[in-house]
Amino acid sequence: MQQFDVIIIGGGAAGFFTAINLAEKNASLKIAILERGKEVLSKVRISGGGRCNVTHACFDANELTGYYPRGNKELRGPFHTFATADTVTWFQRHGVLIKKEDDGRMFPQANTSQAVIDCFIRLQQSLRIQLFTGENVLSIQHNADKWQLQTTQHIFAAKEICIATGSSPAMWKLLQQLGHTIVPPVPSLFTFNCKDERIIHLPGVATNVSVHIKDTRLRSSGPLLITHWGMSGPAVLKLSAWGARILHDMNYAFTLIVNWLHDEDAESILQKLKSLKEQQAQRIIIVKSPFTIPNRLWESLVQAASINKQTRWADVSKTQLQQLAQQLCQCSFNIKGKSTFKEEFVTAGGIDLKEIDFKTMRSKVLPSVYFAGEVLNIDAITGGFNFQNAWTGGYIAALAMDESMLI
Repeated sequence: MQQFDVIIIGGGAAGFFTAINLAEKNASLKIAILERGKEVLSKVRISGGGRCNVTHACFDANELTGYYPRGNKELRGPFHTFATADTVTWFQRHGVLIKKEDDGRMFPQANTSQAVIDCFIRLQQSLRIQLFTGENVLSIQHNADKWQLQTTQHIFAAKEICIATGSSPAMWKLLQQLGHTIVPPVPSLFTFNCKDERIIHLPGVATNVSVHIKDTRLRSSGPLLITHWGMSGPAVLKLSAWGARILHDMNYAFTLIVNWLHDEDAESILQKLKSLKEQQAQRIIIVKSPFTIPNRLWESLVQAASINKQTRWADVSKTQLQQLAQQLCQCSFNIKGKSTFKEEFVTAGGIDLKEIDFKTMRSKVLPSVYFAGEVLNIDAITGGFNFQNAWTGGYIAALAMDESMLI
């Protein structure tokens, strides 16, 4: 049996951050990280297209919670303890300089996730945190004030454990058997599948829009990207995050309404189209977009309004103008299915947040058990927010475990 003071289950972002912060606070502790796979930090490696979107440039704790469809209330306190500015300072203190991009996302200045991975591995080794890979935890038992973990290869024991396994059905099942309530997981952060003549030839076209899902209160805005399979981009991903459970219940078959002109309404656009009919009478309609949308998209919407390629503004009918206004501001698409957003799979679901003390990240159900990261029913929209939850939870769990060990 391998004996430790603290065992972290999960060799991802939250697990490493917890272990490193705990070891820095108390060098005398014997700490281990158990990872079921052959490699650690795999999600860090692929995040942000291989650059690792470390956090987001939102420095107000209350505002920051607004990016979390699940966990927004619970994270308010933790973000006052450790949030974006603390993350940036922490990484810079450990040799990883952070840069901010125009959209608020923050990355290592080196522009590669390897900078974060190298930092974590270096600290894990220098702080003498033992790392075990290929250790899938099969059972968790509490015996004589210690937690005993049976893995595929060994038996481990520790006074305290922190579970940072992310979206792991196997771990959720073990925790449920131990008394925790698990909110059933459903996908979040996904793109919409749509085969529609208006966009099928436009992959790569992007523009700012507002979108909503018919017969729901789900709304979003921001850049929308047309893809080979349908629609992606921040506007869609935000909608998928906030609507994760509703869209799951709809079996991912719904009507998406797109306003290509963002905040314009059909009536005001109709008036602008009528003005164009008078002012540009001899110009061919399809040639150039009079709005802020790309020309290729404009051409597609003009044709969808039953307007011929050679039609001049002078010759367009009232009905065609109404149809064009509709296409521009209330464009309806049948969505059938979803696709994972790159490899950055995120779920809504996990340990019920009512069973966690967010001052310490300690379980209210199990003695000396702590949690960090997406194993909890916390998830965020894209942009670095899910990593920020991992850093915050890991830091607070480390603080609490250190204090507990001193008692």
